[in-house]
Amino acid sequence: MGSQIVTLTTDFGHEDHYVGVMKGVIAGIHPPARIIDLTHDVGPYGLLKTAFVIAQAHPFFPAETVHVVVVDPGVGTSRRPILVEAAGQHFVAPDNGVLSQVYEQTEHLVREIDAERWALKPTSNTFHGRDLFAPVAAWLAKGTPPAAFGSPVDEYVQLDPTTPALAQPGRWHGKVLNIDRFGNIVTSFPAELLGESPSDFRLAAGGIEVSKTAKAYAQAPPGAAFVITGSSGYLEVSINRESAAERGGVAIGDDVELVFRKDGRSRPLR
Repeated sequence: MGSQIVTLTTDFGHEDHYVGVMKGVIAGIHPPARIIDLTHDVGPYGLLKTAFVIAQAHPFFPAETVHVVVVDPGVGTSRRPILVEAAGQHFVAPDNGVLSQVYEQTEHLVREIDAERWALKPTSNTFHGRDLFAPVAAWLAKGTPPAAFGSPVDEYVQLDPTTPALAQPGRWHGKVLNIDRFGNIVTSFPAELLGESPSDFRLAAGGIEVSKTAKAYAQAPPGAAFVITGSSGYLEVSINRESAAERGGVAIGDDVELVFRKDGRSRPLR
């Protein structure tokens, strides 16, 4: 049936013509397409951040939406272009792990795109966003069935899992999924792990250790560190009016730890 909605997520920024040209290609193939920019500022080669962004964004879009994700340090190499069917939507991306958190969230089918058939000619070795991913997205949005783009594959690149692991009773290990522009540290610990009325816990992220919670950023005094449930449903380490990431020396992908001193929440996450 096709979709009128195509989203774009890239590390291209806004200084160059790259994003605009991708939109031009899509418009040329499927003029009614409604193109929505998720972000173009994930940072060069930011696979982990991009995996978080697209996993958080896609549940809020209608069925048949086409998501184009171009963070592609392997452009021009043997890395495969893929089309993923998941959650009733379509994802067009390089096979470099950038869709890993979508894979973790939901059942999915991965196809290798037949680039020779679907890419613009001539095809640049450095701009597959324009020459391959944008055309595929446009034809998908126009109603071309996913099976036309290539055959399913069983093996594809996945980044390290982000689901927290129970190291021992009461001690959980997780990862930093994201750092937003305010410096909030988004961990992979789901909010339900801490519970409604937490007590006697410690969350460590880099050089910061936190044992207090807040329900709003402004509840804490300026400069005070606390744990808050963010809009994505994960625990965040935050500092009111300051960057927690900068103070703690924390980067996306770093290890974090959540320890319960008394009740030892020790049931594995499902």
